[in-house]
Amino acid sequence: MNQLIAPYGGTLINLIDPAQAEALKQEALGLPSLDLDWRQQCELEMLMVGGYSPLSGFMTRAQCAQVEAQQQLDDGSFWPLPVTLVCSPKNAATLKTGDRVALRDGEGFMLAVLTVSDLWEDAGVCHLGGSVEGVAVPPHPDFASLRATPAELRALFSRRGWRNVVAWQARQPMHRAQYEFCLKTAIENEANLLLHPQAGGDITDAPAYFGLVRSFITIRERFPAASTQLSLLPAPPREASVRALLLRAIVARNYGCGLLIAGGEHQPDGDCRRGADLSQAASDLPIAELAEKIGVRLIAYPRMVYVEDRAEHLPEADAPAGARTLTLSGEEFQRRMQAGLKIPDWYSFPEVLADLHRQTPPRDRQGFTVFFTGLSGAGKSTLARSLAARLMEMGGRCVTLLDGDIVRRHLSSELGFTKAHRDINVRRIGFVASEITKNRGIAICAPIAPYRQTRRDVRAMIESVGGFVEIHVATPIETCEGRDRKGLYAKARAGLIPEFTGVSDPYEIPEKPELAIDTTGLGIDEAVQQILLRLEHEGYLR
Repeated sequence: MNQLIAPYGGTLINLIDPAQAEALKQEALGLPSLDLDWRQQCELEMLMVGGYSPLSGFMTRAQCAQVEAQQQLDDGSFWPLPVTLVCSPKNAATLKTGDRVALRDGEGFMLAVLTVSDLWEDAGVCHLGGSVEGVAVPPHPDFASLRATPAELRALFSRRGWRNVVAWQARQPMHRAQYEFCLKTAIENEANLLLHPQAGGDITDAPAYFGLVRSFITIRERFPAASTQLSLLPAPPREASVRALLLRAIVARNYGCGLLIAGGEHQPDGDCRRGADLSQAASDLPIAELAEKIGVRLIAYPRMVYVEDRAEHLPEADAPAGARTLTLSGEEFQRRMQAGLKIPDWYSFPEVLADLHRQTPPRDRQGFTVFFTGLSGAGKSTLARSLAARLMEMGGRCVTLLDGDIVRRHLSSELGFTKAHRDINVRRIGFVASEITKNRGIAICAPIAPYRQTRRDVRAMIESVGGFVEIHVATPIETCEGRDRKGLYAKARAGLIPEFTGVSDPYEIPEKPELAIDTTGLGIDEAVQQILLRLEHEGYLR
């Protein structure tokens, strides 16, 4: 190969014109604005810097349909997935075709102007299509020195005389098997290596992101300095699929890479972990043929095993007959990390594990939330206060009690008791608990939380940063009414309190709580002991 591979479509798109930036900012003062979340900002950045070349804007409805049905753009070139700007129905209702809209980040920083050429709703989601005029990429306060646009990386490769580059686009830390395969692949293909971890994500809600990047900074020192480059890829995460892989191939080409290693990462469901899995799953798409159209050669990551006699990782098919081989699944690795158990030396490097341990400590040093839910009078607040006291007695971590009435008074005093307001109140509690959990404290919450979907959403929010233990205080309503010192149930049955949970509004019983406790005839100390035993069983206490 005599020169670096050309961008997909022949020309590297750059939608940011510094000469027009000030004029666009001034124009934007009189335009409607859309505040983009982190995923939308990632998609916009990939468009503006040319990662999605030859696209020069978000796709229209007709273009999306063409991509879905025929996998091609207007000029007939292959394209695997639609790229649109998603917005809320409320915002979409204020716009029409031809409008110019200022695109901003959550703090109002001006990013681009979109000229709307199409807007439509699909399955309850509103989409905008149109051309984009860029002002600036989203500001990144993190790892600024590791961020390079396609144009910047291409210029760097050219200065170094690199003509053949293989990309490793990772969403997970690299361990010994991946390290050895990437090194061997670069050597066998006489290629240089781009370590390109996918850093498109919400840094405030995904602290594991920092662990990912730090692990790559650490392992970068083990690769040859003259033939390896580390840079962060701002692409948003997508579910593993053949189409997503082909889009990654286009992105790799635009960043100057003619080869892409496919697979090699453990997925939660076990699917598409290896390149071989992806090719086998591609019954509806000829993956090799399409990759050839893109101009990027896919290198399938095989099932790797550690061959003990040779002290190296090899593809399973290349392991000598009768050799002792070792493997460790991604699920088992995560289990050992969470439990603080030893990771075999052959699986990873000590400095990488040290970084990951700092980011993901064992469960007994993680933050967690204990989330009580149940009817009014079930005993949630009493249990929550007693549990908080016992945990404070043990010491070691900060404990915060977020009781329903206290939170109402200090965090949600403006809210009423409609379904919508109760939902907002519980989500606020969940957000505060997630921040406490993320910073390795213990949050104890005791709202009624009657709605199943709201509890699911709160669980998802908190489990992304730590532990979540749901406790259904399953005391029958008859017992709750008998304890009702405020007379709330009597007033509700008399019609004096509308939308009262358990009387005029439903309580949706939790599907799979970690623990269910009926406090009828059960002493507080006995109930709290059950909870502590459960926390010990889950690994949060020692």
